[in-house]
Amino acid sequence: MEDNKLVRLLTSEGMRYLFIGGCTTMVNLVVYAVLCRVVHLNVNISNIISVSVSILFAYVTNKLIVFRSHCSNIGELAAECARFIGARLATMVIEVGGVFVLYEILHQNEMVAKLATQVLVVIGNYFISRFIVFKDRS
Repeated sequence: MEDNKLVRLLTSEGMRYLFIGGCTTMVNLVVYAVLCRVVHLNVNISNIISVSVSILFAYVTNKLIVFRSHCSNIGELAAECARFIGARLATMVIEVGGVFVLYEILHQNEMVAKLATQVLVVIGNYFISRFIVFKDRS
């Protein structure tokens, strides 16, 4: 019976996470590309801004769509939001540091550097969100 529960969890929640994660990644990449290529903002500043915008998008969509989290009061909501932002700031260090190393030191294209960091960040964000931020309160 536990196996069926795990399969249901992975298929429904996992599929929602992949979809919303893809949307979050697109928000991140589009904001980054616009800031770098249209606004001609510094790559590292563009990266910090794009990650920040995607964190806000991700919190709302992960809360409402992926994990369907409900808070009974403003204190729970504030604590959940703080956990989410704190966790995403941790993976932001990986992303910003990775882009810096790949772009500034290894001289990769800025979009290649950005995409290369996304795999680790998306995987890390799922596990952090699932087991720390939106864990079952029961």
